[in-house]
Amino acid sequence: MATFKTSFKNAVDKTIRFLSSNKVGAYVLAAFVRQLMDASTKVVHGRTEMQFSTPNALALYRATSFSTKEPDTITWLDAIPKDAVLWDVGANVGLYSIYAAKRNGARVYAFEPSVFNLELLARNIFLNALQSNIAIIPVALSDGVGPSLFKMSSTAWGGALSTFGQDFDQHGGTLNSVFEYATMGISMNDAMQLLGIPAPQFIKIDVDGIEHFILRGGAEVLKGVQSVMIEIDDGFAEQAEETARHLQNAGLRLLRKCGGDAGSQYNQWWVRGSA
Repeated sequence: MATFKTSFKNAVDKTIRFLSSNKVGAYVLAAFVRQLMDASTKVVHGRTEMQFSTPNALALYRATSFSTKEPDTITWLDAIPKDAVLWDVGANVGLYSIYAAKRNGARVYAFEPSVFNLELLARNIFLNALQSNIAIIPVALSDGVGPSLFKMSSTAWGGALSTFGQDFDQHGGTLNSVFEYATMGISMNDAMQLLGIPAPQFIKIDVDGIEHFILRGGAEVLKGVQSVMIEIDDGFAEQAEETARHLQNAGLRLLRKCGGDAGSQYNQWWVRGSA
């Protein structure tokens, strides 16, 4: 299989070099790229109709699996009242931001530092005419303010499994970084105070490993939050224990754990108030 992939990649590279070497070929190649980038897929969930940019297989998978991949996250989003402020931390290409804004009229602040995902996030906002509802915050959230390395395990549109300022993945193991660059990080408290972002009533956090660092820098923000949906690996003890401590200190309680992607990783649904 590896040999086939290498041979196929080499064949594609040769074809692109050939097309780029003459005007007609360059025109054909440019037309193909434009057509690819214009590809989109309609997704209907309940009464909510959305359009997503799908220039590659991963983006297409994310769109077509919208209703089935994380049903508990959708249930959580369904409970957000009209016009509420949602922080989507680790927005990726914006599927859940789009849904919350379209279904409930939520005011969404989509935090996404990946230069590859930002293009599709912006395209998806435009495709759904949600420029007035969703603001892109193209920085990484962490526990302080300053530059650090953003490390990625994939450069594909729609890719995940990345980290900021650390070397571990979502399970606490070593991240297999294939691409990295220095970018700015900011804490939740500073994002609200320095950038003037409205305090969130709801926060979704899915950043593949540094969730507890983000909560560490958000004590003031968490005081007023009604509910948090956060992906945590129970097998990553430091992450799990610190996450619970920060959320409990903010007056939140764990309502339930929702089916995760694999093993001991779950989406945790936290709410304010006693049982």
